[in-house]
Amino acid sequence: MIRFRTLFPAPLIALFVGALLTLIALVLVTGGLWLALLGGSLYYLATGATMLAAGLLLMRGRMLGGWLYGAVMLFTLLWAFWEVGGNGWALVPRVVAPAVLLVAVLFAMAALSARPRRWRFALAGSGLVLLLLATGGATLGWLNASRPLGPLPASRMAMTDPALMQTGVDWPAYGGTESARRYSPLAQITPANVGTLKRAWTIHSGDLPSSAAKGTYGAENTPLKIGDSLYICTPKNIVMALDPATGKQRWRFDPKVPDDAIPYTAACRGVSYYAVPTAAAGQPCARRIIFGTLDARLFALDAATGRPCQDFGANGQLDTKIGMGNTPPGYVSINSPPTIVRGVVVTGHQVLDGQDRWAPSGVIRGFDAVTGKLKWAWDMMHPDWDGYPPAGQTWARGTPNMWTIASADEALGLVYLPMGNAAADYYSSLRRPAENEFATSLVALDVTTGKPRWHFQAVKKDVWDYDFGAQATLIDYPGATGTVPAIVLPSKQGDIYVLDRRTGKPLTPIGTIRAPGGGVEPKDRAPTQIVSLWHTLRKPDLTEKDMWGMSPIDQMICRIQFRQASYKGFYTPPESMRRSIEYPGYNGGTDWGGVAVDPARGVIVANYNDMPNYVRLVPRRKANEMGWAPRDQARGNIGGAEGAGDPQAHTPYAIDVNAGWRLPFTGLLCKQPPYGGIRAIDIATGKTIWDRPLGTARTNGPFGIPSMLPVTIGTPNNGGAVVTASGLIFVAAATDNLIRAIDLATGKTLWSDVLPAGGQATPMTYEANGKQYLVIYAGGHHFMETPVGDEVVAYALP
Repeated sequence: MIRFRTLFPAPLIALFVGALLTLIALVLVTGGLWLALLGGSLYYLATGATMLAAGLLLMRGRMLGGWLYGAVMLFTLLWAFWEVGGNGWALVPRVVAPAVLLVAVLFAMAALSARPRRWRFALAGSGLVLLLLATGGATLGWLNASRPLGPLPASRMAMTDPALMQTGVDWPAYGGTESARRYSPLAQITPANVGTLKRAWTIHSGDLPSSAAKGTYGAENTPLKIGDSLYICTPKNIVMALDPATGKQRWRFDPKVPDDAIPYTAACRGVSYYAVPTAAAGQPCARRIIFGTLDARLFALDAATGRPCQDFGANGQLDTKIGMGNTPPGYVSINSPPTIVRGVVVTGHQVLDGQDRWAPSGVIRGFDAVTGKLKWAWDMMHPDWDGYPPAGQTWARGTPNMWTIASADEALGLVYLPMGNAAADYYSSLRRPAENEFATSLVALDVTTGKPRWHFQAVKKDVWDYDFGAQATLIDYPGATGTVPAIVLPSKQGDIYVLDRRTGKPLTPIGTIRAPGGGVEPKDRAPTQIVSLWHTLRKPDLTEKDMWGMSPIDQMICRIQFRQASYKGFYTPPESMRRSIEYPGYNGGTDWGGVAVDPARGVIVANYNDMPNYVRLVPRRKANEMGWAPRDQARGNIGGAEGAGDPQAHTPYAIDVNAGWRLPFTGLLCKQPPYGGIRAIDIATGKTIWDRPLGTARTNGPFGIPSMLPVTIGTPNNGGAVVTASGLIFVAAATDNLIRAIDLATGKTLWSDVLPAGGQATPMTYEANGKQYLVIYAGGHHFMETPVGDEVVAYALP
């Protein structure tokens, strides 16, 4: 009988290292063969086979095993630099783990050696390897650091703002004004002194998830500041008025929203303000706060006292679900502030994604800001209806909705609606002509009549959930004969369009690309799609070498998944027999955070996401077997990220989306960093001034364990930025729980602070008692996996 020690007589350390190499090699050989058969890189198979020999030799006490692994390391370095050059993040899974193994191999070789100074050589060699890693990492970090591509333009423009109320002392609307520039002319906080910014006050809203609502909260709120009050709303629509200088509560109103009304996310992005032009000074509700709730009610409160306005609807509220027919709890909600134009409260609503092709209607309504009376309703399937549906009928079900925020031009009387998709985002064959016309479009609605004046469609027959999430921004665009009233329209797919806001005519170049065909509906796929030739945040198509992980094994798994999937580049349609890759994913590009604009320098500031989705349509029979049912039906609570097990009832397919495309077990993303960034764009030319990753790795790591590394990796981000006249950008949004001040000229971070919870909200700035404040609602977000909290934090100079 052959004993183990006879077959593998090496010292214990060499035996252990050899066994480790052998185990890793077996994984690499198995996966590498699979990848090779799929047409992928041969590196993993070749390396695995060589490592297998090295491991077995070390276990047998043969020094040759160590030298063989040294050859593997040399080959790995040559291959890595050949494949990705000096891209620091791309080199991490290719080089770091093999280098760490090299350290272990050096000690195994020392154990096998008889030389008297063998352990000194092992320590010296290990130190050299670690030094080279550190030096190489620092060098590559410096070489890959973001640097301005051009100078920041000086103040050169004088963009007019058609909004009635302006930013400065106040912040009177969600986007600063109804023009949505997210710009403040305040300049007390500057690049020179922002480093001394300190917390001035904090308050707790008291709105934290109950046990039934855990895993649903995502505050997303941007406060308003008008006069002597700051107005916030919490995830479940509690509205508070605070002293803007101290945070002291003036009043609080709780609409008592039940937990079962929470759709995918409990969020209140903001409230709206309206001053009744005919009201006498001091009259109750002369100034009012108007907002919607998760259970689709619309409220008007006295801005001074928080009491419901009795002249609005019934005792200060109205039910916006009237006329919609069957609306199970959570299916219809208002989580974005309404837009008020010419005394008309224009509101859309969120319809819970992915549940049913015939979900409630996406109808847009306009209500009188004083009485709450319905002035008009735009149902794209019933364009002749002006008010509520005729008796016994409902607004058309399943139509595209507007879940995000509209912007407006008071002078033109137009409200600009970023429209979503028809219900069942990933299946298009059942859509009607009007839905195909208006879905994933910016629609300019006449606020007097409620009828479309024009619309601009960015995606034809959308099956990628590329609905418009961002509020469009009003600017003056420099044309050949003077400035043109324009609107900047960012998109989830990364393209940014500039349109004449009077007509919808593009002012910047637009091209056409041939879109990939196939999928489960080949006859319904549009053969071409438009793209912006002026500017896009979208990066080049993915390749196998863009796959990532913390080790070669992680990367190999992602490469196998890449090769197994259907991927034909931008606009690859979803399939049912295998996964497909959607890039950019449904979280952007640009999502609900929108962009900020410096109207004096003519600069757009856009933070963005850069992640793919891993998508599969699930045949109805299999979805039924797995219990994927609409939320109001039995077994209809699958959980997980949006799209991860959505039933899409009354279509042939459910949808399963791996949002961000994560690895099993470790939870890391399959695409190499960065996953999000922030960019400054010259409006006059469409050229990038600078572009940099946004977000550090401090709260991210494998298995959900925070690495606490202050390394800028570029994380996913939700929430927008604010820009000031002094040349500062304030932004949180990233998953590292930091709020930052960034130099508009260079993109360099000048100041940051750790928030008490996730900062997935857009900050705002205002002046009170002669002092400039920066405020953010740090409420966290379940989708972004950041800590949930209830604090509003204000900063000011000491």
